[in-house]
Amino acid sequence: MLSHKTKYALKALLFLAQQEPGYIARTIEIADTAAIPKKFLEQILLDLKRAHLVGSKQGKFGGYYLIKSSNEITMADIHRLFDGAIALLPCASLNFYEPCSDCKSESECGLRHGLIAIREETLKTMQGITIASLVKK
Repeated sequence: MLSHKTKYALKALLFLAQQEPGYIARTIEIADTAAIPKKFLEQILLDLKRAHLVGSKQGKFGGYYLIKSSNEITMADIHRLFDGAIALLPCASLNFYEPCSDCKSESECGLRHGLIAIREETLKTMQGITIASLVKK
């Protein structure tokens, strides 16, 4: 399941993607429109900024805007940023791999092979869903 942080990040990105190019959205505007707690949103926006997905402008007319195209931001990107691995166990992970301490042979482990298959299908689907594609629905 997605964490609340990931869900709110996706909602914030959807809001920003729906704005006219060059529009700078205030945090309170995003929070109110997307129903995200403002304090939680501030931390999420900072994480998105550190990941170079959004930019910010300071001052009276400051706020946040997309710096990466909504066609290039995928569900997989956001899930990994906030929730980590897509795989169900570390031994089946691409980016967060760790061997299982109780496994005698990874190459013969049926559970690992099954979880890798699940990871592959999940990853393929998540990489195919962009913020832009969610805006169109």
